[in-house]
Amino acid sequence: MTQTTDTGTETLDHAIARTQGLDTLLRDLTDRAVQEVPGADACSVTVRRAERLMTLAGSTGLPSGLDLRQYENGSGPCVDAAETDSVMYSPDLAAETRWPAYTEYALATGVRCVLALPLAVKGETGAALNLYGLEPDSLAGGRDEARAFAERVSDAVDEALRLERRQASAADVRTALLSRSVIDQAIGMLMARERIDAHRAMQRLRRISQDRNVKLRDLCAQVVARASDGASHGRK
Repeated sequence: MTQTTDTGTETLDHAIARTQGLDTLLRDLTDRAVQEVPGADACSVTVRRAERLMTLAGSTGLPSGLDLRQYENGSGPCVDAAETDSVMYSPDLAAETRWPAYTEYALATGVRCVLALPLAVKGETGAALNLYGLEPDSLAGGRDEARAFAERVSDAVDEALRLERRQASAADVRTALLSRSVIDQAIGMLMARERIDAHRAMQRLRRISQDRNVKLRDLCAQVVARASDGASHGRK
């Protein structure tokens, strides 16, 4: 899958390398939205993860509470866009009645106009591109550009999340391998010290782990660390 930009196409892997990470890449996309959509002064990307909405990226100068207040209240244009898969547009928050708790805060930050567009992201139950304007109806003339940008950014966000999940999975595998390694080391040390087989060594470690209410991995790490310290002192 490729990421389409206003200057052509490039693989997302190359874009990530060029921008030094997913966070920077996605922030660059929101900054680009502000540049490309007439009337937009700020932009953010909302994604649902682990049954809660969160802001995946925000443009430079985006007030942090603009999205957070919506998540806390469970109500707002970006929440509704992500959850209903419908475009939400408020030309003037001063006259808006749909989200009273949110509009009061948004107006206090200087935001008067909001456009939230759903993003088609695989593996997630809701996502939205949120655009904010400082003047009433400032985003009316840029709605076509906003829709076109949302279609383009959906692919990039989708691929970025896929790569992130792949990286997290690889990290989980590394953690599991390290855990297995330290457990095997502790079993070997116990076998040598107590002159017992691997099965009995594992049973003993599990029993100690339960008695002390300590994870087996952590207990084994302590056993290995103590043995290493003892060996170190013995050489001095």
